[in-house]
Amino acid sequence: MLSILAAILLFGLIVLVHEFGHFLLAKLNGVGVIEFSVGMGPRLLSAVRGETRYSLKALPFGGSCMMVGEDSADENPKAFNNKPVWARILVIAAGPVFNFILAFLFAMLLVAQTGHDAPVLYGVEEGSPAQEAGLLPGDKITRINNRKVTAYRDVMLYNFSHPGETVTLQYERPAGGSWENGGAAEKRKTVMTPEYVEEFNSYMLGVQFMGYQPVEGVWELLKYSAYEVKYCIVSTIDSIGMMLSQKIKVDEAVTGPIGIVDMVGETVQESSEAGGMAVILVLSNWILLLSASLGIMNLLPIPALDGGRLFFLLIELVRGKPMDPEKEGMVHMAGMALLMAFMVFVLFNDIRRLF
Repeated sequence: MLSILAAILLFGLIVLVHEFGHFLLAKLNGVGVIEFSVGMGPRLLSAVRGETRYSLKALPFGGSCMMVGEDSADENPKAFNNKPVWARILVIAAGPVFNFILAFLFAMLLVAQTGHDAPVLYGVEEGSPAQEAGLLPGDKITRINNRKVTAYRDVMLYNFSHPGETVTLQYERPAGGSWENGGAAEKRKTVMTPEYVEEFNSYMLGVQFMGYQPVEGVWELLKYSAYEVKYCIVSTIDSIGMMLSQKIKVDEAVTGPIGIVDMVGETVQESSEAGGMAVILVLSNWILLLSASLGIMNLLPIPALDGGRLFFLLIELVRGKPMDPEKEGMVHMAGMALLMAFMVFVLFNDIRRLF
């Protein structure tokens, strides 16, 4: 039960930070905020400070930020729609940006504790495409089909999202066969086609990596923490691409709140046997993944989401005048209807998986 509660609070934190981003940038740009809420549902406590009501609500599912004139015409000079277009863009974009900031902070905690998974080969399997291409232990993969490789997960993700595709690998071979020898590394390139391995039900190159290495200094900590956020964003985009190209089914790829809470609760329960730090790292990893994913999903140009609103604001910026509010409202209404229908599908899918 405690693990499920932890999962719910985790999800609530991510949504709350998203709404706080909207709130902070609204205040900084002179937009009136009617109410900022922690939680959802009926109010438990509330207090009015200036123009804003600050509320604590019964259900720990994130929060909300209600702005003056956000969805309707209002003559109030503090109304959202009366502000310059750049101010409105900043307010809307702040939610996803704060999700990326939250993801980065927890990525720092993870990287500081676990290190970085360097893309350096530990071994090459006999008869594998990698061996036939001449790869050796100690080689460091730098690019796969012109996608930069920072960690060995980049290679795994590319193979997963482009199953069976021939790849061009760029790699570096250390002087004397070891990175400890110093000297200039030799840059090489090779082409190979992953082979299907039935045991793992996936296409593989036949390489083994050295695993996680500790980071050295603040710069590496910041660099690899930023990479963790980037990896979550790229994996989310790749997953969307696989769904659109029908490489994976939507019901297999998409998990809703019920499914996420169940998975988080399960992993927290399993990690609790290894101690408190293991639980912290598991929760940090979930916050990193979900916050970055929520950030990128909200930036998609889908009506009713932040990305849809940003799309119309960018059109206004280019045209020099806003879109017809009635037509824009109709588009967002249609988008909301489709979004609600999709959420019903996702919830049904979650329940089906549980039972």
